[in-house]
Amino acid sequence: MNELPNPTFPFSRLTLREAIWPVPAKPAVRVPQAPQLQLVSQPALQPVSHGISTQWARHQDEVREAQRLRYQVFAGEMGARLNTSLAGHDIDLFDDFCEHLLVRDVATQQVIGTYRVLTPAQAQRVGGTYSDTEFDLTRLRALRSRMVELGRSCVHADHRQGGVILALWGALAAFMQRNKLDTMIGCASIPMQHNGIAGGHAAASIWRQLSASHMADIRHQVQPRLPLPVDQLDTTLDVEPPALIRGYLRLGAKLLGAPAWDPDFNAADLPMLMRIEDMPARYRRHFLGHPFGHAAVTQLS
Repeated sequence: MNELPNPTFPFSRLTLREAIWPVPAKPAVRVPQAPQLQLVSQPALQPVSHGISTQWARHQDEVREAQRLRYQVFAGEMGARLNTSLAGHDIDLFDDFCEHLLVRDVATQQVIGTYRVLTPAQAQRVGGTYSDTEFDLTRLRALRSRMVELGRSCVHADHRQGGVILALWGALAAFMQRNKLDTMIGCASIPMQHNGIAGGHAAASIWRQLSASHMADIRHQVQPRLPLPVDQLDTTLDVEPPALIRGYLRLGAKLLGAPAWDPDFNAADLPMLMRIEDMPARYRRHFLGHPFGHAAVTQLS
């Protein structure tokens, strides 16, 4: 595979927590801490169609199942270089602060799909989001109190016919509605070798196509810390985005800026955001049960 040119762009400045979280306009008043999300009070398994069920991980061993699937997909299939503390598992510092959504095959009880969810309260505890490590998200400060980050989304190779991702999206929509959250962000990955095109040219071409029609308002646009060197790549190829990105765009997601280059995951990451006002009414009805509401769902690796 052709190597990408060594980036010469400086990293954006990542300052202290005040650069991420809004500073109060007046002295803060001590408020009792909001109660933690009571996911354990939800039924352990939520049956859905086609022999699958959704579940929020309640114990460490269930989180480990998700991490094993992530390792299988990201390292085994995509060739990611994972610095992990446990062999055969994809683990990073954000995992202990996230809620982990699982989809199981009812017959085998195997975990066949997963997302992890970082809530605003937990993001503040850890000092930011995974997306903050790849992008300067200064312009999103006003959204953070109701903004959830989705990440590490993956589906087992034998179950990529659509039902698993729809089950994940349905459970995520319910989570957002239950906790009165209205915005999701995340990094949508494009492999460096996509549709048989190596060297990042496919990612550069997809960025060119989507930036012409799906950009967020300038007030929410962000900057990559390690940019994909788009100006050194071929952006003229007619290549289709990955299915997950196409799904997000149908749900009304917007691009927040140019892609970052993630050498460890061998991918280009597009910053994406979705708010409830951008979701078409038919999808609100499908995932939320009504045409208007106070929740949103999108992705995000």
